Amino acid sequence: MFHLPDPDTQSHFYEAVPTKRLLAWVVDTVVIVLTCVAVLPFTAFTGIFFFPLLILTVGFAYRVVTIASGSATWGMRLFAIEFRTAQGERFDLGTAFAHTLGYSISVALPVIQVVSIVLMLTTARGQGLTDHVLGTVALNRRAAA
Repeated sequence: MFHLPDPDTQSHFYEAVPTKRLLAWVVDTVVIVLTCVAVLPFTAFTGIFFFPLLILTVGFAYRVVTIASGSATWGMRLFAIEFRTAQGERFDLGTAFAHTLGYSISVALPVIQVVSIVLMLTTARGQGLTDHVLGTVALNRRAAA
């Protein structure tokens, strides 16, 4: 974490990041659900029968592609936050995939998701469990620029 801003001396990088992540998650969830609803006619409406799997697949692809292309989902961009690696770099495709996989596992296992949320609310950098495992962090974009 040596290349990341210090949360004690540069706290503006981390201000309100957990709240912004929650709001970004809501926006991203709406985008994913609306995308899935738009896809339904192209499945001859059989997608209704496997809608949760459709949401999982579309959501995974959405997160990987948007995070790999700008180190943030559209919701995160709306709330001016982005991911950085332990070296302070933006995410590449591999890191975006690994982070999305960790997020997906957390969502699938509620206990892990609760641990992740508690970590976001109590750690100095506001990191979730996947962030801790990968050594990544979400920062305020305007401060990071």
